[in-house]
Amino acid sequence: MFTREISTEIEFSGTPDEAWTVLADLRAWPEWNPGVRAMEGEAIEGTRLRFATTLASGRKVSLRPRVLVAEPGRELRWRGRLVVPGIFDGTHRHRLETTEPGRVRYVQSERFRGVLVPFLRRLIDVETVRSFAATNEALARRVAELRERSAA
Repeated sequence: MFTREISTEIEFSGTPDEAWTVLADLRAWPEWNPGVRAMEGEAIEGTRLRFATTLASGRKVSLRPRVLVAEPGRELRWRGRLVVPGIFDGTHRHRLETTEPGRVRYVQSERFRGVLVPFLRRLIDVETVRSFAATNEALARRVAELRERSAA
Protein backbone atom coordinates (compact mmCIF):
# COMPACT_ATOMS: atom_id res chain seq x y z
CA MET A 1 0.00 0.00 0.00
CA PHE A 2 1.41 3.40 -0.99
CA THR A 3 1.33 6.23 1.57
CA ARG A 4 2.15 9.92 1.58
CA GLU A 5 1.77 12.40 4.42
CA ILE A 6 1.73 16.19 4.27
CA SER A 7 1.61 18.71 7.09
CA THR A 8 1.33 22.49 7.41
CA GLU A 9 1.10 24.69 10.46
CA ILE A 10 0.59 28.24 11.61
CA GLU A 11 0.83 30.01 14.96
CA PHE A 12 -1.42 32.96 15.74
CA SER A 13 -3.03 34.95 18.55
CA GLY A 14 -5.89 33.08 20.17
CA THR A 15 -6.64 30.00 22.18
CA PRO A 16 -7.34 26.42 21.14
CA ASP A 17 -10.94 26.89 22.29
CA GLU A 18 -11.38 29.96 20.08
CA ALA A 19 -9.93 28.11 17.08
CA TRP A 20 -12.11 25.08 17.88
CA THR A 21 -15.21 27.28 17.83
CA VAL A 22 -14.37 28.19 14.23
CA LEU A 23 -13.38 24.67 13.17
CA ALA A 24 -16.39 22.97 14.77
CA ASP A 25 -18.88 25.30 13.06
CA LEU A 26 -18.66 23.25 9.88
CA ARG A 27 -21.57 24.90 8.07
CA ALA A 28 -19.78 28.26 8.31
CA TRP A 29 -16.60 26.99 6.60
CA PRO A 30 -17.58 28.38 3.17
CA GLU A 31 -17.76 31.86 4.77
CA TRP A 32 -14.10 31.93 5.78
CA ASN A 33 -12.26 29.03 4.11
CA PRO A 34 -11.34 30.02 0.54
CA GLY A 35 -11.38 26.51 -0.94
CA VAL A 36 -14.54 25.19 0.68
CA ARG A 37 -17.66 25.39 -1.45
CA ALA A 38 -19.90 23.45 0.96
CA MET A 39 -19.61 21.69 4.30
CA GLU A 40 -22.43 19.89 6.04
CA GLY A 41 -22.48 17.78 9.15
CA GLU A 42 -21.38 18.01 12.75
CA ALA A 43 -18.03 17.71 14.49
CA ILE A 44 -19.13 14.57 16.35
CA GLU A 45 -17.25 11.26 16.25
CA GLY A 46 -18.88 8.73 13.94
CA THR A 47 -20.88 11.22 11.86
CA ARG A 48 -20.52 11.57 8.12
CA LEU A 49 -19.83 14.95 6.54
CA ARG A 50 -20.58 16.33 3.09
CA PHE A 51 -17.58 18.31 1.93
CA ALA A 52 -17.03 20.08 -1.39
CA THR A 53 -13.80 21.95 -2.05
CA THR A 54 -11.94 23.64 -4.86
CA LEU A 55 -8.19 23.08 -4.87
CA ALA A 56 -5.69 25.81 -5.72
CA SER A 57 -5.69 24.61 -9.36
CA GLY A 58 -9.46 25.06 -9.60
CA ARG A 59 -10.09 21.30 -9.48
CA LYS A 60 -13.36 20.53 -7.67
CA VAL A 61 -13.50 17.64 -5.18
CA SER A 62 -16.52 16.29 -3.27
CA LEU A 63 -16.22 13.81 -0.42
CA ARG A 64 -18.29 12.23 2.34
CA PRO A 65 -15.72 11.69 5.10
CA ARG A 66 -16.49 10.15 8.48
CA VAL A 67 -15.43 11.99 11.65
CA LEU A 68 -12.95 9.83 13.59
CA VAL A 69 -11.99 12.23 16.40
CA ALA A 70 -13.71 15.36 17.70
CA GLU A 71 -11.98 16.59 20.87
CA PRO A 72 -12.99 20.22 21.56
CA GLY A 73 -9.98 22.51 21.73
CA ARG A 74 -7.62 19.73 20.64
CA GLU A 75 -8.35 17.76 17.49
CA LEU A 76 -10.75 17.20 14.63
CA ARG A 77 -9.97 14.26 12.35
CA TRP A 78 -11.87 12.58 9.54
CA ARG A 79 -11.27 9.99 6.83
CA GLY A 80 -12.51 10.20 3.28
CA ARG A 81 -12.26 7.67 0.49
CA LEU A 82 -12.38 7.71 -3.26
CA VAL A 83 -14.98 5.09 -4.24
CA VAL A 84 -13.80 2.08 -2.17
CA PRO A 85 -11.13 1.57 0.52
CA GLY A 86 -7.59 1.19 -0.77
CA ILE A 87 -7.94 3.22 -3.96
CA PHE A 88 -7.23 6.68 -2.49
CA ASP A 89 -7.98 7.22 1.20
CA GLY A 90 -7.18 10.36 3.14
CA THR A 91 -7.13 10.86 6.91
CA HIS A 92 -7.29 14.61 7.53
CA ARG A 93 -6.25 15.97 10.91
CA HIS A 94 -6.72 19.42 12.46
CA ARG A 95 -4.72 19.73 15.70
CA LEU A 96 -4.71 22.67 18.12
CA GLU A 97 -2.23 23.38 20.91
CA THR A 98 -1.23 26.28 23.12
CA THR A 99 2.30 27.52 22.46
CA GLU A 100 2.20 30.22 25.14
CA PRO A 101 -0.62 32.14 26.82
CA GLY A 102 -2.76 33.76 24.13
CA ARG A 103 -1.06 31.89 21.26
CA VAL A 104 -2.26 28.80 19.44
CA ARG A 105 -0.58 26.50 16.94
CA TYR A 106 -2.82 24.94 14.29
CA VAL A 107 -1.38 21.90 12.54
CA GLN A 108 -3.22 20.57 9.53
CA SER A 109 -2.07 17.27 8.09
CA GLU A 110 -3.30 14.46 5.92
CA ARG A 111 -2.14 10.90 5.39
CA PHE A 112 -2.98 9.50 1.99
CA ARG A 113 -3.03 5.74 1.35
CA GLY A 114 -3.91 3.68 -1.66
CA VAL A 115 -2.91 2.47 -5.08
CA LEU A 116 -3.43 5.90 -6.70
CA VAL A 117 -1.07 7.76 -4.33
CA PRO A 118 2.00 7.55 -6.63
CA PHE A 119 -0.04 8.88 -9.55
CA LEU A 120 -1.44 11.81 -7.55
CA ARG A 121 1.82 13.16 -6.10
CA ARG A 122 1.40 16.59 -7.74
CA LEU A 123 -2.14 16.85 -6.41
CA ILE A 124 -0.90 15.96 -2.93
CA ASP A 125 2.44 17.79 -2.79
CA VAL A 126 1.48 20.98 -4.61
CA GLU A 127 -2.27 21.58 -4.81
CA THR A 128 -3.25 20.14 -1.45
CA VAL A 129 -0.36 21.80 0.39
CA ARG A 130 -1.35 25.16 -1.17
CA SER A 131 -4.96 24.63 -0.14
CA PHE A 132 -3.88 23.77 3.41
CA ALA A 133 -1.76 26.94 3.62
CA ALA A 134 -4.73 29.05 2.47
CA THR A 135 -6.94 27.42 5.10
CA ASN A 136 -4.33 28.03 7.81
CA GLU A 137 -4.18 31.75 7.01
CA ALA A 138 -7.98 31.99 6.77
CA LEU A 139 -8.44 30.31 10.17
CA ALA A 140 -6.01 32.77 11.77
CA ARG A 141 -7.95 35.70 10.22
CA ARG A 142 -11.31 34.28 11.32
CA VAL A 143 -10.15 33.82 14.92
CA ALA A 144 -8.74 37.38 14.92
CA GLU A 145 -12.08 38.71 13.64
CA LEU A 146 -14.01 36.86 16.36
CA ARG A 147 -11.62 38.14 19.03
CA GLU A 148 -12.04 41.73 17.79
CA ARG A 149 -15.84 41.42 17.86
CA SER A 150 -15.87 39.99 21.36
CA ALA A 151 -13.50 42.73 22.62
CA ALA A 152 -15.67 45.51 21.18
